[in-house]
Amino acid sequence: MGSPPGSGPGAPPPADGVAERRLHPVTPLRRAWAPIAVLVGWAVHDPDQAQRQLTRLTTAHLLIGLAVLIPAAALYGFLTWWFTHYAVTDTELRIRTGLLFRRTAHIRLERIQAIDVTQPLLARVAGVAKLKLDVIGTGKKDELAFLGADEARALRAELLARAAGFAPETAHEVGEAPARQLLRVPPGVLAVSLLLTGATWGTLLAAAVVPTLLWLATHNLWTVLATALPLVGAAGANSAGRFVAEYDWTVAESPDGLRIDHGLLDRVHETVPPGRVQTVRIVEPLLWRRRRWVRVELDVAGSSNSVLLPVAPREIAESVVVRVLPGVTVPTGPELSRPPRRAARCRPVWWRGHGLAVTDAVFAARHGLLRRSLALVPHAKVQSVRLTQGPWRRALRLADVTVDTGANKTVSARLRDADEAARLLRSQAERSRTGRRDAPPDRWMA
Repeated sequence: MGSPPGSGPGAPPPADGVAERRLHPVTPLRRAWAPIAVLVGWAVHDPDQAQRQLTRLTTAHLLIGLAVLIPAAALYGFLTWWFTHYAVTDTELRIRTGLLFRRTAHIRLERIQAIDVTQPLLARVAGVAKLKLDVIGTGKKDELAFLGADEARALRAELLARAAGFAPETAHEVGEAPARQLLRVPPGVLAVSLLLTGATWGTLLAAAVVPTLLWLATHNLWTVLATALPLVGAAGANSAGRFVAEYDWTVAESPDGLRIDHGLLDRVHETVPPGRVQTVRIVEPLLWRRRRWVRVELDVAGSSNSVLLPVAPREIAESVVVRVLPGVTVPTGPELSRPPRRAARCRPVWWRGHGLAVTDAVFAARHGLLRRSLALVPHAKVQSVRLTQGPWRRALRLADVTVDTGANKTVSARLRDADEAARLLRSQAERSRTGRRDAPPDRWMA
């Protein structure tokens, strides 16, 4: 049986009986940019002063500056790498960092709910990867950057095994749980879906209309270009950025949750934690309806994972939603009750986009007429429920019922009849209590 990843002759001596490990030797190259980033930040903050200082520099001064800056940056990168260690104990992951001010993070294994493996483009070339940890109760991800690609996967599997309750002496032998691919989004489908997104066309329309109006008003070419170029760039960057980030989107099922791999330049390996999904949203843009395409988004407690499917046929998307929310049937249009007709006095025309369905498993609310969004909240994930009613809605006997989830998000059933809303308030509170009592515990690889 081999030694754990990162241990061996080059590893630092054990601390408290636990062998500490170092990051990959390529890491100093990443840390060395910090002093240079400080200079760049100063130049951006005070460009006039920076320009005056640069005009005073001679060739000799510049060479001397480089001769000092490059070794200093290299030394800083090496020292920060040298003083960074991590260790896996029976109960926690410890990360010690800091050159002048020491910081030790103690991450309880049972509070780890997701571990993502990311590989930026240069990291892929160097054969290294970054581990990002989603921990309950923290808003920011802790990370280990960088580890060897194989070492990162082995450490991820070991941490998940220990979080699942495997004994420390056998956790590193468990390996990564097998996965079964559920679907892969073809690049062509992704590209067409982005072209059929209303935000892209709205930005392009603004790029055509606004500069034209400015030209008619000012006849100033520079004003027109200063307005048109950012708008065209925003439309292209938004679509191109999403295409690059969501390229080769693959969803697979494994005992530790749904695994998501995606990215053209930067590859990301994410896991949707079992039992941590608070809300699932099925989004249906107007131009996608003819093709019956939808986008599936998530709210996960303590995690930044927000997309489950960038685009997929509705039937396939619903089959994946069932994997995330076992036992849930996605309500269809006829099953969603609309607000009463008097709601048109509050929101003419748009009131028809609201709908509500409450099943034994979920609280489902829909909103939107052009861009429909159906939110599904399991009863066990509802933290609180409240009824709101302004003066005008009180006069029309209308009210909104809002549920709060563990991801600090809300879902509202709007423009409901006041009596119906009062009944829903009481019944939803009882469903939430019952759901939390009967919900199975959140465990890895359960």
